[in-house]
Amino acid sequence: MADSHRFDVVVVGGGIVGLATAMSILRHARCRLVLCEAEDTLAAHQTGNNSGVIHSGLYYRPGSSKARNCVVGRVALERFCEEHDIPFERCGKLVVATRESQLSALDELEGRGRANGLDGLRRLAGDQISEIEPHVRGIAGLFVPQTGIVDYRIVSAAYGREVENLGGEILLSTRVRGVVRRGGELILETSRGRVRSAAVVNCAGLQSDRVARMCGAAPGLRIVPFRGEYFELAPSAARLVRGLIYPVPDPEFPFLGVHFTRKISGAVEAGPNAVLAFKREGYRRTSFSLRDSVATLSYPAFWRLARRYWRTGLGEFYRSWNKGAFVAALGELVPEIRRDDLLPGGAGVRAQALDGNGELLDDFRIVQRPGQIHVLNAPSPAATASLAIGDAIAGMAIRDFTLSRRTPAR
Repeated sequence: MADSHRFDVVVVGGGIVGLATAMSILRHARCRLVLCEAEDTLAAHQTGNNSGVIHSGLYYRPGSSKARNCVVGRVALERFCEEHDIPFERCGKLVVATRESQLSALDELEGRGRANGLDGLRRLAGDQISEIEPHVRGIAGLFVPQTGIVDYRIVSAAYGREVENLGGEILLSTRVRGVVRRGGELILETSRGRVRSAAVVNCAGLQSDRVARMCGAAPGLRIVPFRGEYFELAPSAARLVRGLIYPVPDPEFPFLGVHFTRKISGAVEAGPNAVLAFKREGYRRTSFSLRDSVATLSYPAFWRLARRYWRTGLGEFYRSWNKGAFVAALGELVPEIRRDDLLPGGAGVRAQALDGNGELLDDFRIVQRPGQIHVLNAPSPAATASLAIGDAIAGMAIRDFTLSRRTPAR
């Protein structure tokens, strides 16, 4: 890579949000753009290790950035998949209440879904649940027909091809190690040499707060990694699940609880739990990074969070190490599940932003500085909403980086 090569925009991060952002900027602006990805493949972390759900927009507060971008992004994603022959399926989701105490939260979900424009929501009594999922037991349910499934690695690869077709450059194995502002440009010191650019868009996910600080921005938050661990149902047990089966989530905690997800490949995942990870990019229980652990444990806001959720956290750790507890949680939804039905599965790490008050940020967080845009919190449904998020960031970039617009094709 030539040290003297200068770009108009550098996008840091080759996950689905970074790729969608690069693609949208190139579609709407005339510029020299490069995307730098630390790993040797695209979509190596959050994007490539999630459950592949195309979210409907059910969970999100009406009017929030999540709600707006999810609903618009879902439609755009399905259209993109159709245009690029990417397999996806709109299989629907069943949210199940198993206790009376969950009914008010189920009512709230139904209200949010309708406010977010979801047509065809179907409220189910306990004896109607088996019409959708014959092996599920509960006292009430909510069926969401818009929810779907896809392989986001395949989607990301297609985004990457579009970036290159539009004249962008993708540099793999290019980890950003430092950023210096010199005159009117930013110089990124990377593992493959220097990248010079007039502007930077930070979509670095698990490392996004660190990249922001390298650029001289004060993000006002820290990324705290949470690992989600999955089992896969044995083929003999996969028949118990037709589509997607979820519990009613705890409204105070930004995780959805263990659930069943039929993947586009036909396999069925069970999980995930949500345990504090001691390495930002660590997918095993034994994964450990001293730097990442110190970053979490030395952050005063983490201890404010821990004081509020220590019981929930201990329960998640217990379920991580005790398969029987995991089976019991799944059995609340599908009583026929047995220990031998669960085979070892994968894991993902969620980049959860925690602000200085100890609050887990729920909505997307994008911070702008002169010549910089930092995507600092983009949890689920960011993959579903990726095209909408990319378009929003492209609009910011064209305005704030004074990029020349492309003439729309007639």
